[in-house]
Amino acid sequence: MATQSSHSQQLMRSERRMFSASDDSAMMKQIQSTHSPDGRFLDVKPILQVIDNVLRHLTPTIDHHALNGGQGHMDAIDDSSATMDSNGMLEALAFLVHKISCEISCKCSGGGDAHATTMVLLNTLSSYSWDAKVVLTLAAFAVNFGECWLVLQLCTTNSLAKSVALLKQLPDILEYSHTLKPHFDALHKLIKAMMEVTKCIVEFTELPSQYISSDVPPLSIAVAHIPTAAYWTIRSVVACAAQITSLVGMRYEFVTSTSEAWELSSLAHKVCSIHEHLQKILHLCHQHIDEKKQTEAYEGLKHSFGTPQLDNSKILLKIFSLSKEDPHSLLGPDKTKVHIEVLRRKHVLLLISDLDITHEEIQVLESLYKYDRVASEVNYEIVWLPIVDRSAWNDSYQQKFLSLQSMMPWYTVNHPSIIEPAVVKYTREVWNFVKKPIVVTLDPLGKMTCPNALNMLWIWGNTAFPFTTDREASLWKAEAWTVELLVDGLEPNLSNWVRQEKVICLYGGEEMEWIESFTSATKNVAQFLGIGLEMVYVGKNNAKERVKKITGLINERQLSHAWQDANVWFFWKRLESMLFSKTQQGKTNEIDVIKQEVMTLLGYDGSEQGWAVFFSGTNMVRAKGDKVLNAIQSFEQWEDMARVSGFISAIRGHLEGIADEHHCTRLILPGISGGIAETVVCAECGRTMEMYFMYRCCDE
Repeated sequence: MATQSSHSQQLMRSERRMFSASDDSAMMKQIQSTHSPDGRFLDVKPILQVIDNVLRHLTPTIDHHALNGGQGHMDAIDDSSATMDSNGMLEALAFLVHKISCEISCKCSGGGDAHATTMVLLNTLSSYSWDAKVVLTLAAFAVNFGECWLVLQLCTTNSLAKSVALLKQLPDILEYSHTLKPHFDALHKLIKAMMEVTKCIVEFTELPSQYISSDVPPLSIAVAHIPTAAYWTIRSVVACAAQITSLVGMRYEFVTSTSEAWELSSLAHKVCSIHEHLQKILHLCHQHIDEKKQTEAYEGLKHSFGTPQLDNSKILLKIFSLSKEDPHSLLGPDKTKVHIEVLRRKHVLLLISDLDITHEEIQVLESLYKYDRVASEVNYEIVWLPIVDRSAWNDSYQQKFLSLQSMMPWYTVNHPSIIEPAVVKYTREVWNFVKKPIVVTLDPLGKMTCPNALNMLWIWGNTAFPFTTDREASLWKAEAWTVELLVDGLEPNLSNWVRQEKVICLYGGEEMEWIESFTSATKNVAQFLGIGLEMVYVGKNNAKERVKKITGLINERQLSHAWQDANVWFFWKRLESMLFSKTQQGKTNEIDVIKQEVMTLLGYDGSEQGWAVFFSGTNMVRAKGDKVLNAIQSFEQWEDMARVSGFISAIRGHLEGIADEHHCTRLILPGISGGIAETVVCAECGRTMEMYFMYRCCDE
């Protein structure tokens, strides 16, 4: 609104400069004094449509083909006049239009002053609104111009028209058609400008009063300048009529004169300038109206969510900008249009994203929706709500949208354009959608039960159904920091390893030299102690191509197990989801072990070093790169303890005795509004970490 106000002030200043240059206050008072409306309403749109037909088809191109081929132009005119006549509008106004027509013809034939003639016309039309004054004057001009040009077009094929043209001495135009071209070009430009200003004035009168007031900017600015615009439009009509009248009995001096053409060009320039400024104000008016409508829609959406509903139909209609008359703008899983009724009284998951949602995210959701959902007999539907910048939409975005839409086996919108700005605003301000996808859950009555259930889906899948905040809390109560929680279904051999009581090591990083040293030393220790050991490389977050190369080398050299791309991506996505879920639950890392350990692993990943975490039953120990490698390589220092208390306890005791002289821990998280705590404690030393902003455009 502040920006719009600034634009309005700039327009007021520019309008004052434009109009004050030639329209002094005395003349403006004179113009205003002619205005005495009696409150009558005149629907000028149908009249303007007929005028537009007349002037559009009769705007001349001076050559023999145009003059001799007029019948085709007349055949092209639509039947608007017949429609108007049946309504009785032209019949009621015929006398007034004829009177104005005669007034224009009389004044122009006598070579009268243009301003004086304009004032006479304004006085004649004093009881009408400004838009009606201009339209009725244009109607009178269209009658005069139309009659003249109709005779001119028919004079070569119709004897009556030929006789009338001879009496008017119109045939001379044929002789001087090429010389007259500048005159008619100037006439064409001015008529076009007159019509544009008139349509603009009429459009101001049609603005909905419930959304914009005539006494408040920007509409008040237009109201102040419409009289001036009307004056110069009517004065331009007088100038055009004078130009056409001069054709009658024209002499060689007129044909060779350029002053008339210059006068019309000068008026056209002024009227075009008026139109340009009115258009700017009109644009601001439409912006103002759109903002009011969107505010109304936004408040309506908030009210609907805050009001108990009989079912979810009303909420869904508002979200997807559907109407009860046409509720078919959703596409079903088979990509055919469906009725909103298919979602009635169902649990609905709104998948909200931009067009940068990843294929991995779609694939995991597809697995949950198409297979796990059926197997677990949970009943919900997913609907994609794509949030895009309408102003930047192009063919590339269209193709990207269609590609994503074709990949999704659930319900989608037919096109992002059906999602109104009020809904976009609601997703950002209430549901905190920024860039990363979120899933908002609605129960069968349309009540929002979780602002982002995507975390639950990544962590527990369909086990979390019906994906409410309460369900999320109860699931966390049953969880502990174990290798099963961390790995879940990503490692098919995990259950066997746990049953066999093996030590399980997950490690990451991208320094190949460290990886080789660490895996070799760790396997040697396990062999020396005679314990079962399984090692899994889990890669690094947002480093797909680099991790792929390292995974290839690990498999080639048989250093350890190594996951494929999709599993690596999902491992880190679940870790992030655990942190965001815990944060939504209001957990702090000082009192929540799981959150603290998750932040520790994410912090390890943010460093340049490798890292490792060891699990054995309920025991766990973890450390960063050089520290854990040095501990393994110093096995002789804690060998005895390992044989007594076990591998995990022994290496933990050894690590706790090592004091770090310096460490640097970085925690890099995707920017999700409202999902990250302002205070984060370092997992290494317990001090509060500083917050920085990082902007990154790619994953590598």
